Amino acid sequence: MELEGLPEIGVDLEGDSMFHYQEKVCLFQIATPSSNFVIDPLAVKDLSPLAPVFADKKVRKIFHGADYDIRSLYRDFTIQVRSLFDTQIAARFLGMKETGLASLLQENFGVISDKRYQKKDWSRRPLPEPMLDYAVQDICYLLPLAHALRKELVEKKLLFCVEEECRLLAGVRPNTPKNKPFFLHFKGASRLGARDLAVLENLLSMRDQMAKKRDCPHFKVLGNNPVLEIVKLKPLNKRELTGISGLSPKLIGLMGDAIIEKVREGLELPGSELETFPKKTMKRLLATETSRIKALKKWRERIGEKRRIDPSLVCTNAQIQALAIANPKGPEEMKGMQEIRKWQVELFGPAICGVLQDVG
Repeated sequence: MELEGLPEIGVDLEGDSMFHYQEKVCLFQIATPSSNFVIDPLAVKDLSPLAPVFADKKVRKIFHGADYDIRSLYRDFTIQVRSLFDTQIAARFLGMKETGLASLLQENFGVISDKRYQKKDWSRRPLPEPMLDYAVQDICYLLPLAHALRKELVEKKLLFCVEEECRLLAGVRPNTPKNKPFFLHFKGASRLGARDLAVLENLLSMRDQMAKKRDCPHFKVLGNNPVLEIVKLKPLNKRELTGISGLSPKLIGLMGDAIIEKVREGLELPGSELETFPKKTMKRLLATETSRIKALKKWRERIGEKRRIDPSLVCTNAQIQALAIANPKGPEEMKGMQEIRKWQVELFGPAICGVLQDVG
């Protein structure tokens, strides 16, 4: 195989999540120092020969914004990635304001990417020539972009930070299939009462069945905003559906009766069968812990401004809370904290512990 023995390859994927019920990888692009490959996984069913290359620690895999790609490779092909280098993570550590691939390519190489193809249906066949050109353009600059970013990271002594983040990112896996009730995965459901949740669950179940039957994403059947509005208004006839943003007269004509039926079923569900949204158990913070959180956030803002990086990269809110509760006396104690990265201990350990000691 031509990829074996190479020091590095650039990788990108194109999917069809905007167009089908069950998303899948529709195009697999690989760049080497001398060639660009475009693989059609809809035609080439067995991609297992690629697995050893992606698992080989000696071959660096260059991605940009790899989270979705890592999950998709494992979901569709059981391909695991080792020796990952994510150019978006690298750009964040270098304090670049725009970390999208298009921005980085324009800034570093003067290349203007045509992003109108980004949200096209990559499952269509044959693919138009312009879409293939777009697919190749991004990957053919991944290797030189990675070289430029790595060089700057080495100069600023930040490469080890990116390498640790990439090792952790390489271990992400696809989200488990959504289990019922559907409302557990619906934004805003946690603020609804039991009766509202019953109506919501009926609507979401109906939407899922329709999306599966039509082979399309949920939002193409009925968007989240109109669903939530229906739950709040609980209309019992088509006239009451009019005026809801996202419900056109055509859509009301097609789905109005079904929507009304699901609303009525939710309202008539016996009280003994109603479900409530599970509440997260929140630890009540002590006054001293709250003071430490405030102090650490102020420190984080100063460091972010000084290094010209996103403060959340220095330390997330969850990490700050963990530090405030644990109150480590020194960097050695920080090393035992699951939430804290090794690079954070090395770069900021003494400073963080100093802030905590000042607060008490």
